[in-house]
Amino acid sequence: MKDEPLPKAARRGLADEVADRVRDAIFEGRFPPGAPLREVELAESLGVSRGAVREGLAQLQREGLIRTGWHRPTTVVEATVTDVEEVYRVRVALDRLAAVTAMRLATSRQLDQLDRLVDEMAAELAADAAVPRLLALDMAFHDQIYAVAGNRRLTEAWQAVRSQVFLFQLQRVSHARGQYRALVVDEHRELARLLRQGGAAEELDRLAGEHVDVARRSLLALLGAPDDGTSADPN
Repeated sequence: MKDEPLPKAARRGLADEVADRVRDAIFEGRFPPGAPLREVELAESLGVSRGAVREGLAQLQREGLIRTGWHRPTTVVEATVTDVEEVYRVRVALDRLAAVTAMRLATSRQLDQLDRLVDEMAAELAADAAVPRLLALDMAFHDQIYAVAGNRRLTEAWQAVRSQVFLFQLQRVSHARGQYRALVVDEHRELARLLRQGGAAEELDRLAGEHVDVARRSLLALLGAPDDGTSADPN
């Protein structure tokens, strides 16, 4: 083996910044599902080169947020039945494992943080907050559960689908806002209660699965898919 230095590590650059800015805009609803993302317009708006935009969009494509192809426009992903089934069946397995693991390991301080997030949801709901704000708190709640579970590989698996979950939830809530607003606080408060209670792993496992399945079914109904009566629970 030759004694040669390794290539220099690339520093975080403009492409990462572009990906962050465009991702935030998608999650804020500024680029809804199906919206085109044009390199020239993005480069001008962000004050960067088209090359940086191209690299940033490639990152978002790997996250499953956008679709592109040869001689095809680049657009924000619109959920299909297959997308929903695949993403939410992965999510239900991850969320159930994260919740049951977190139940065993959570400290009072960590559980207090979950309660605070639910309280923030309730306050934002009472103030008639915009959907993206509620969704951000929803995702922060689940991020906290994964953090408490303390399993790096489990968290990485969650991060691999997290952006798509956020986008699909945004699509769901934009068409079924009333249903989401009616459920979001109570469902998360019950999850937080069971996590604090301890010793109710079976009930927590069931509720974590049902929480994901409600979203899956809502999205499938939005897409006009027939309800086959099956649950996203793999057991």
